[in-house]
Amino acid sequence: MSVLFVLAAQAASPVCTTPAECAGQGVDTFLGTPERIWASAAALVALGAVVIGWLALRSVRRIDNGGRRAAIVALVAGLTGGLNGAVKLAVADGGLGTGNGVFGAAMALVLGLVGAVLGRLALARSRHTQLSG
Repeated sequence: MSVLFVLAAQAASPVCTTPAECAGQGVDTFLGTPERIWASAAALVALGAVVIGWLALRSVRRIDNGGRRAAIVALVAGLTGGLNGAVKLAVADGGLGTGNGVFGAAMALVLGLVGAVLGRLALARSRHTQLSG
């Protein structure tokens, strides 16, 4: 049996959204609760903001526009991810391991703040480069 056939069969099988539904099906079919998915998406957006902000900060003097567009994207994505993480933490009614996405939301909050700070620093440096150049 080929690997692609096994992956297609798993993708076609119904996916459970709670651990109780997945009890007899095995661990690999558990996708996660909507709260975990929300927190994970926010953390991924915030992680993207950190990467874009770091790259913008590194390339401020090398790009013609001073990395300004990347800095703005990092700032907006960082604020979006961080805000979603903060809201998710505020509405979570359980702790770690309850399926409420608390860890993902905390990571989104921290990474979002880091991404926003990196974007703001790159934006400030690009303005400084434009004024002195």
